[in-house]
Amino acid sequence: MEEVKKSVLNASVAPEAFDWDAFEGNGLYGNADKASIEAAYDKTLSKVVENEVVEGEVTAINKREVTVTIGGKSEGVISAPEFRYNPELAVGDKVEVYVESAEDRKGQLVLSHKKARQLKSWDKVNEAYNNNEIVKGFVKSRTKGGMIVDVFGIEAFLPGSQIDIKPIRDYDQFVNENMDFKIVKINPEFRNVVVSHKALLEAEQEQKRSELINKLEKGQVLQGTVKNITNYGVFVDLGGVDGLIHITDLSWGRVNHPEEFVQLDQVINVVVLDFNEQQKRIALGYKQLTAHPWDNLDENLKVGDKVKGKVILIADYGAFVEIVPGVEGLIHVSEMSWSPRLHSAQDFLKVGDEVEAQVLTIDRENRKMSLGLKQLSVNPWENIREKYPVGSKQTATVRNITNFGVFAELEDGVEGLVHISDLSWNKIKHPSEVVAAGDSIEVQILDFDEANHKLSLGHKQLLTNPWDEVEAKYTVGSTIQGTIAAITDKGASITLEGEAEGFAFTREIVKEDGKAAVAGETLDFKVIELRRSTRRILLSHVRTYAEAKERAAAAEVDNTKKVVKKINSNVEKTTLGDIDALAALKAKLEKGE
Repeated sequence: MEEVKKSVLNASVAPEAFDWDAFEGNGLYGNADKASIEAAYDKTLSKVVENEVVEGEVTAINKREVTVTIGGKSEGVISAPEFRYNPELAVGDKVEVYVESAEDRKGQLVLSHKKARQLKSWDKVNEAYNNNEIVKGFVKSRTKGGMIVDVFGIEAFLPGSQIDIKPIRDYDQFVNENMDFKIVKINPEFRNVVVSHKALLEAEQEQKRSELINKLEKGQVLQGTVKNITNYGVFVDLGGVDGLIHITDLSWGRVNHPEEFVQLDQVINVVVLDFNEQQKRIALGYKQLTAHPWDNLDENLKVGDKVKGKVILIADYGAFVEIVPGVEGLIHVSEMSWSPRLHSAQDFLKVGDEVEAQVLTIDRENRKMSLGLKQLSVNPWENIREKYPVGSKQTATVRNITNFGVFAELEDGVEGLVHISDLSWNKIKHPSEVVAAGDSIEVQILDFDEANHKLSLGHKQLLTNPWDEVEAKYTVGSTIQGTIAAITDKGASITLEGEAEGFAFTREIVKEDGKAAVAGETLDFKVIELRRSTRRILLSHVRTYAEAKERAAAAEVDNTKKVVKKINSNVEKTTLGDIDALAALKAKLEKGE
């Protein structure tokens, strides 16, 4: 009987033929057999423990759900968005899940992949940060200053500056995208995580740059794509590595802005000018792929030839004219016009003007050329002395007024100076007292300086010198009448007849009664001196009455002298008579008479 039972136990029985009633009632199997069978069955089932993380296998995937089995017939359904970070998920993949409940209302396991990731995510984050590993993340949304990224179930912050190497304006294009990141900062206390995609790009670019620089040679021609255009140059992508074409290396001619020559995403050929292995910088050239325009310049062009060009740049000292693209000549401000009044090139030319000029100098070796405009017009200073003889009277136009005089133009290019001392016979403080800009003025040619194109003019020389009349009217020693206009520490200004003015020192305005004269008084004055050089009439009131006293005193002295002389004469006569009588008496006495 035992042998029959054993054979039955060892027999291979189809599941549908298995006698469960016999098994339950112990009618067919013994207790020992039943226990061994139960143990074998338990091995085929996994033990489901709630609130634990276990490993499961993906058995089915659709747009809404992912079905995961955790052993045996224990299956659960997880929402598909929990796997957005892993778009490559496939049936058969092993995933970690968190058992929320052994069964729900439908008798189904309640699983969560998100919670499983969160429970182990901080350990993974720290491990990835410490090992400098690359992690995958899902960009969930945009936030102020950057993006929110799901990394291992943790919401990490991606700053806007760390999205890409180049500046990003539209952050929305990265939302709902899966990207690789590098964890650059963690805060264990607040469990904050900062990630960077730029760091990966920089590392990749650095590797490419190092590989490229190791292969670079000066003069090497490469093909690249215009990546960025700035005011100072163009950045060209050479295949993951950027090089810079400085604005001066874009064209042999002048460049106002690089956009005149290249556009974004344009594929161009460039030449390697220089590179720095330490700083990882590459200097590129664009114009160097073409011959320098000076090398193709007409060999027959020489000094004295006429050329045409366009003004491309103006400075205070002159204007640069482009003869052909890349070949420029400088017209110095002194070569623009024969007029000495031209001090700035902006007064004569402007950018864009088409001009014809004469070649003054040409230096092919140093690639320099100087041009002249005035040489194409007649020099007004030729035979200037014949046109304007010294002493001749001319009509000029006042062009400029300064403190020291007036610049008057005789004709275009011929200008002279009327010094303030030659402007008026009267003393003036500023030329504007006599003339204004734009006035026509009669002048006399005084002197020339042909070498420096300078002309000395005079205006007062054509007018009557009022001092001649003054000297004739107010002779030295004459007595005139004047009114005291003003009194200073030194003396008084005295208004005379007409516009003449005199001056008397303080000691010369004391009146006869001993009091000093005051402003507004009209008195007699004696002309004591005429100073032509300073146009000054020196006067004295004191001398008008002091000389009369002197004359009276002199007359009295003369009368006294006459009386004294008469008396002396009488005295002399009486004395002589007496002497004669005494002499006669003496003679008689001597004779004893």
